[in-house]
Amino acid sequence: MAQSILSLRNAAIYQRESLILSEVNVEINKGDFVYLIGKTGTGKSSFMKTLYGDIPLKEGEGTIVGTDLRKLKEKDIPFLRRKLGVVFQDFKLLNDRNIKENLMFVLKATGWKDKAKMEEKIDTVLNKVGMKTKNFKYPYQLSGGEQQRIAIARALLNDPELILADEPTGNLDPQTSVEVMEVLQEINRNGNTILMATHDYALLLKYPSKTLKCDGQKVFEVVQKTA
Repeated sequence: MAQSILSLRNAAIYQRESLILSEVNVEINKGDFVYLIGKTGTGKSSFMKTLYGDIPLKEGEGTIVGTDLRKLKEKDIPFLRRKLGVVFQDFKLLNDRNIKENLMFVLKATGWKDKAKMEEKIDTVLNKVGMKTKNFKYPYQLSGGEQQRIAIARALLNDPELILADEPTGNLDPQTSVEVMEVLQEINRNGNTILMATHDYALLLKYPSKTLKCDGQKVFEVVQKTA
């Protein structure tokens, strides 16, 4: 039987007092690659933020990587985020340290202690995104596409059960977007579950997969037409 990684039942998502999305019913299983689409302002970011604990879920039921979102307390959020890999549009790399130090910082912050194991893990994730030779570079010495690959490597450090990619190609040109997408596809083929919010409909056509759409305060599955 398919293993559920994310399940929302009759969930309502609020930003403070404003209702953003209602009657949300979503199921994502282990190994899925799912797109989240919708115009700006339709609730994609609020949906993502609810999943990694930035916005509390006040109505309905929600479980993500075994965590009950309705019972999620402030002190539990760091533990939830260790099971998730989050990739942002603007990379969020620390410019005052090189790539290896960026990744080392995350490992230390999430409780790793063994230096040899940390080094090995960093090598492994950089290898997965084709950036193994760039570990001594600083973020500002890399192109946008290379920075986003590093951000994906960072998301993989703690072997997440689910990767949330929020507009990962939003700041990239079409060719670089395809390169980053190839990395995400490869990671998905290796068993990682991915939910990717995007505006880039060209990628949906090139790499068709299950698609959820935010529109009119609802989230629903879109059936992609095959040519």
